[in-house]
Amino acid sequence: MSDTAVAVGAWESLFRAQVTVMRELNARFPTDEISFNEYDVLFNLSNQPGRSARIRDLTRHLLLTQPSISRLVDRLASRGIVEKHSDPGDGRGIIVSMTDEGSALYRRTAVSHAAAIAERVGGSLDHDELVALTDLCTRLRVGSSDGDPEPDDEGAVPAPGTDGTA
Repeated sequence: MSDTAVAVGAWESLFRAQVTVMRELNARFPTDEISFNEYDVLFNLSNQPGRSARIRDLTRHLLLTQPSISRLVDRLASRGIVEKHSDPGDGRGIIVSMTDEGSALYRRTAVSHAAAIAERVGGSLDHDELVALTDLCTRLRVGSSDGDPEPDDEGAVPAPGTDGTA
């Protein structure tokens, strides 16, 4: 089999696995208070200094278009889960900050969601396989084939593991 065929097969397998697992986790999402996509915004804000980020920066981490993210953030803001502020360094930019209420909602949801992830993903792979999967996915994400993670757009090097609050 050619290298191209192997790469395409690997991509197809990765893509199908991701779709299947995401659908299962979405179906098992532990709350009706927020949607899976709204949780993803809170997850990404929770990993930012001051639990704040520009909408433009959130777009790089979410699988949604910028207009969809803006609408989603507007819904969260109307419920007091996040706040929107003008970027003092660029009047055109909007900064989104998680409120204390949003942080509490995120923490409540994260515990159950992390348990569902551990059961679904950890139930299919052993510890060493999970570590290998993390390493391989990091290499794919940053585009490095030498095994050493490269800095992202902000110069940070991705951590080798997760904090368990997915």
